Amino acid sequence: MAADGTPLGARSGDILPLDTDASALSRRVFLDGCGLPAAWSGRSQWRILETSFGPGLHFLTTWQAWRADPARPRLLHFVSIEATPVSPDDLLRAAEAFPDLARLARELAAQWHGLLPGFHRLAFDDGRVLLTLCVGELQPMLRAQRFEADSIYLDGASPLPWSGDTLKAVSRFARQGTRVAACVNDGKGDAVRGALTQNGFQFEDRPDAASATGVLRGEFAPAWTVRRREPVRASLDTPGHCAVVGAGLAGAAGAASLARRGWRVTVLDAAPQPASGASALPVGMMAPHVSPDDALLSRLTRAGIRLTWRELERLLVAGHDWRASGAMERRPDGDVRVPRGWQVDGPNETWPASAEQLAATGLPADAHALWHARAAWVRPHRLIAAWLRESGVTFQGNARVAGIERHPGGWQLRDADGGVLADADRVVVAAGFDSYRFAPQLPLQPVRGQVAWGHASDALSLPTTPVNGDGHLIAGVPDEGSPDPLWLIGATFDRDSTQLAATDDERLANRERLARLHPAAAVALAGTFEHREDEAWVGVRCASGDRRPLVGPVTPDDGEGLWVCTALGSRGLSFAVLCAELLAAQWHGEPLPLPATLAKALGTQRL
Repeated sequence: MAADGTPLGARSGDILPLDTDASALSRRVFLDGCGLPAAWSGRSQWRILETSFGPGLHFLTTWQAWRADPARPRLLHFVSIEATPVSPDDLLRAAEAFPDLARLARELAAQWHGLLPGFHRLAFDDGRVLLTLCVGELQPMLRAQRFEADSIYLDGASPLPWSGDTLKAVSRFARQGTRVAACVNDGKGDAVRGALTQNGFQFEDRPDAASATGVLRGEFAPAWTVRRREPVRASLDTPGHCAVVGAGLAGAAGAASLARRGWRVTVLDAAPQPASGASALPVGMMAPHVSPDDALLSRLTRAGIRLTWRELERLLVAGHDWRASGAMERRPDGDVRVPRGWQVDGPNETWPASAEQLAATGLPADAHALWHARAAWVRPHRLIAAWLRESGVTFQGNARVAGIERHPGGWQLRDADGGVLADADRVVVAAGFDSYRFAPQLPLQPVRGQVAWGHASDALSLPTTPVNGDGHLIAGVPDEGSPDPLWLIGATFDRDSTQLAATDDERLANRERLARLHPAAAVALAGTFEHREDEAWVGVRCASGDRRPLVGPVTPDDGEGLWVCTALGSRGLSFAVLCAELLAAQWHGEPLPLPATLAKALGTQRL
């Protein structure tokens, strides 16, 4: 920010040109330049690409215009690139002079955290306004994303968008009729106009208009047939009826995501109630994977937790259904390394635990551990119930699907007697390990897990901060069925087993695991175990061959109808929303919530 509060260009430090009212500049240059809001009237979604986020005023102004328009699209996608995100305080200061934007800026600042290099999906207005912030240099971020933009904002605060190579890369996001608006500094209007013209844009203004006013407006209307290096993903403009098989985390998240896009969704499950399989765990833990090289799994879990976190805040009661507790992860091998450059004051949200944090969690002073600030305990069944209450979603229990058949009008789901349970335009199989019945060619593996749980009075002094490592300990969870809070330890991993009966051997294994993980808690619960006052819960997770989720068509021939969203393993809370949003983005030709390479790492096509 300049001394007088004027927003600066995020990279160059140039003061934004033209109006002193930056909100009016956004409306005049970008909204008017792209024909908004009239152009999006009646559309199911609108997709905007911006080359520099800066202090966020162009996004906030567009969001405010969307809110004010009764003919707005159901979904607004805003994709913006920024190498060095400003601070939350700078976001607030930039908008404080504009009453219409200040409240929106506070919502934006509340999600403005953990902005490490990569993609970050921020959701507003019940998930109908989606900001995909791509943190990194412009060219690599453009290569990592792919979609057809309806509007393109070229922000002149940065010198980078004016290079010929960058303008060519931006043009690859245009479809026939895509409008571009540019705010051009330093008399570069003619050069920018010429480069965009070479890449298929046409302009009605005089050739010197941009140089005279600093504003450039054009439309993508190439005189040649555009050939893409990669085929553009098909966009489904008219939602219909989707049947989802499975009412666990994956199925419920997928149903809610599709319903927000206008689908009528029927969720079928063999059990009478939702969350009756592996998602019936009494309480679960959500924490990121962290590796010194920031490996694929680490980046995927961070992206997933961000999306789930927003849903927890939106739908559940904090302290009752979930708690933003943070978590301590013990590292028995002593390796508490994090990626180079990570530090306690972020933007990373994991770092080596301090002596004070170890003491507060009741761990020995010499324990090797990481502290995860962005971690929580969650009651999974309550999140599932909230998703299934979303408008457009219907749950159908006691509906075991025995077969899925293609027919001219779409798909039929039948029971064991041949009766039709549902007719649907598309089907998503999200039935955990039971998904193998409909996708036998996929490498799905059952992983049986047993936990121990119970209730403990405060006198036992169990840590209220979850601890994980070799297993996990969650305690202090309110439970309406008992005056005492709930605790849970586990879980075992028994690959290739689907047996649901609890065993004493695994009960003992969980107790021994707790003794290694948190010795003080093991002592506190010793009497509970000796008097067999603990309960056992058993579930069967579904894992893939490479331990990553599977999202995509069952076979290449099923690309238009039969998909899976499964194999979330023991990270259902981390992955459910991410996989649901990835599936919806692929169906509707939307901007991806992940860089393309990470999205492919979850696809069924990788196998």
